[in-house]
Amino acid sequence: MLQDQLKRPLRDLRISVTDRCNFRCQYCMPAEIFGPDYPFLKSEQLLTFDEIERLVKIFVSLGVKKIRFTGGEPLLRPRLSELIERIAAISGVEDLALTTNGSLLKKHAEDLAKAGLKRVSVSLDSLDEGRFSEINGHRGSVKAVLEGIEKAHEAGLKVKVNMVVKRGANEEDIVAMAKFFKERKQILRFIEYMDVGNTNGWKLDEVVTKQEILEQLNDVFPLKPIKPNYRGEVAKRYQYLDGDGEIGVISSVTEPFCATCTRARLSAEGKMYTCLFASSGTDLRSLLRNGADDETIQHCVINVWENRKDRYSEERNQYTKNKPKVEMSHIGG
Repeated sequence: MLQDQLKRPLRDLRISVTDRCNFRCQYCMPAEIFGPDYPFLKSEQLLTFDEIERLVKIFVSLGVKKIRFTGGEPLLRPRLSELIERIAAISGVEDLALTTNGSLLKKHAEDLAKAGLKRVSVSLDSLDEGRFSEINGHRGSVKAVLEGIEKAHEAGLKVKVNMVVKRGANEEDIVAMAKFFKERKQILRFIEYMDVGNTNGWKLDEVVTKQEILEQLNDVFPLKPIKPNYRGEVAKRYQYLDGDGEIGVISSVTEPFCATCTRARLSAEGKMYTCLFASSGTDLRSLLRNGADDETIQHCVINVWENRKDRYSEERNQYTKNKPKVEMSHIGG
């Protein structure tokens, strides 16, 4: 079994299909940085569907079982359902998921489900239209995201909702979000605000911690911890004591889960990264386009993973906080 320096296997592959997004969320793609003149990747710089399919087959041969498509906003990539259908047909792919801001989900949910997508994670940071608009750079509405979630549910997709909680932005919405999705029997996951990329101006005192989130919730909806669904699950799960649903908390800042991380990431331009907070990646696109055979690419991936020792969140300090990191819009969350 392929393992890294900390004995972690390779099980999950996250694939960014575009670096573009129609939102400008403060914690990911702030509008003052990602403006009209920002040099997004050209279409020829993106991995083609053929290249993505070939790389997935190579990663699956090394133990990957779960594939998740990310962005940017992945639904901006034309004909994405065609790619999903191709990946769903690969023997060994046991789980196929998508992370989206939900704004285009109403239009595409049915096609995605028919293509073989199993699950979708939708980002929604507030139910208040004003606060949500402020967070996403005045690019999207709560109404559109909720319509997308409903359409995905109707299409048979399993839906989870992700809320990044940032002090001074939306911590007042924690209980309201929990109540709303509890009533709809959909899983809500709270995410501590993280220092991804170089542009979001992250400060530790803006992190609303897992403990603070749980304290707010327990005052209204008492919770109890429950076991993870599988080894390496990033969200700590909690069940409502009345038995009516659950929530999750992803606490990368206060309770790092580096020790069980089994994820590799492919950026939109075809670089392999072994950590969300990595400074550099391995260029697989050049190997593909320069005629390398599958065995050569496989050995490259093996070499990268066997030498992996990333544990950024466990080591987070003043030095790591200020070191250059790949933007999340290139490698997804």
